[in-house]
Parts: sequence; C-alpha cells; structure tokens
Amino acid sequence: MKIATFSMVISMSFLIGCSLSPQEWAHQRTIDLGSTTPIGLTVVDQHFWVADGDNNQLVHLDKEGKILFKEEGFERPMHITTDGKSIFIPEYGKDQVTIFQGKDKVKMLLTDSLDAPAGIHYNDGFFAIADFYNHRILYGKEDQWIRFGQEGKENGEFYYPTDVHIFDNQIYVADAYNNRIQMFDVEGNFLLTFGAEEKIKAATGIFVSNTQVFITDFENNRVLIYSHEGLLEQIIDRDLNSPTDVFLHEEILIVANYKGKNLMFYEQE
Repeated sequence: MKIATFSMVISMSFLIGCSLSPQEWAHQRTIDLGSTTPIGLTVVDQHFWVADGDNNQLVHLDKEGKILFKEEGFERPMHITTDGKSIFIPEYGKDQVTIFQGKDKVKMLLTDSLDAPAGIHYNDGFFAIADFYNHRILYGKEDQWIRFGQEGKENGEFYYPTDVHIFDNQIYVADAYNNRIQMFDVEGNFLLTFGAEEKIKAATGIFVSNTQVFITDFENNRVLIYSHEGLLEQIIDRDLNSPTDVFLHEEILIVANYKGKNLMFYEQE
C-alpha cells in the first residue's frame, strides 16, 4: 500500500511539473515589409505600426500586413509605444519624443533634455524612456519625472539602454551593450539583472507579458524568452536576421526582423 501511494505521488508530481512547464513558441507566419527596415513596433486596433529607422518613417499596416500609408519626416524613429490613440515615437536623431495622431505631430514636453532617445513605453498614465547617450532611464508623467542610472557596468548602471517596459510597478530595461536585462521598481531602485549567462550581444528590444520577458538579441540573431525571475525558458533563432523589437498581441508574439525586413509571428504550441 505504501509503495502504491509513493508511486502515485511520483506520477502526480510528474504530471504537475509537465502542466506547469511553459509552452514553446512556434512560427506561424511572416509578413514581408519590402524596403521597410523595422526597428520598433506596436499595435493599435488590430493594426500594426512600425518605426522604420533607416527610411525615417512610420509605417501603418492592417492586420493582414497590407501597408496603408507611410508617414515620413522623422529622424531615426526607434522603439515606439501607444496609449491606444496616439503613437509615441522616440526620435534618436532629433533628441525628442514625438506624439503622432492622425496627421498631427507634437513634441512631447519633458522637464529634462534627451540625448538620442531609443525606446519608450506607456502604461496606465506613466511613461518610461530609454535615454541612450545619457545612459539613464526617465520615468513619470507630465511634470513629474524621476531619472536613474549612469554609465557603467555595475548593477543599476547602463551602457547604452535601448528599450524599456513597465509591468506591475516594475521597469525592465534592455541594457543593450551591457548585454543584459535589468529590472527596477518605479522609484528607480535596482532589483534584478539577467541575460549574461546566455552571452547576449546587444539587447535591443524588450516586452514583458503576464508570465514572460522577451528580449531581442540583435547580433546573435535570436529572441530569448525568460520567466519574470530571469530563468531562461526558450530561444528562438530560426530565420531571424538582426531582430530589433518584440511585441505580444492577443497571444501572438510578433518580432521585428530588421535585416530580414519582415515581421515574424509566433504562437504557443
């Protein structure tokens, strides 16, 4: 009786362990972007918006991937975000964030100057901005901002931060040329770093879901997927060519494949 009970415990433990293992992401489809070189992307009302840094434009596509229009006149647009109405575009070459809605472009007012902003994220009224050449992050809204970070290799320091994501009162940073991800609270206090063991080379784009952290490993042509605690769960590296950004929309993972000039879509098996 004891042996049978022990066997049942082992079997149940195995089944529970399997059920808790994360499902793997598998390729679903690819949208070819022609001459567009995607650096950043976001989604509004089932439509895709792509920051085309090489061609200095914002590209609007429908859900099937058909290009609806291209808005020119930006200077190296990077990792973009949306509040559901406007698109917020960090212009790396103009040292500003531009708010785009309809056909209107307005400079985002900040209490501090930027030096080549590379990424921005909006969440519940607040923004986080990756200030590339200043090696720091800005977080806040309207006239209430904090700033944290400086150039360096230690925890809490940055070496050209490229993208940022706010999730559950935490700020995740793609610390590009420190080749890692760092996590902070919304007061700028360092919490965690991960990614070094995987030998990332240029952590460029980041997205945080309810369960996972996605990071584009630009020079290694792959996307790394971690738990919130920094445990590696999956590597996607097939057919990627210098991926720059990643976005999760309605359980579909979208990767901006920069040199591949396409968007690649994945779903969990």
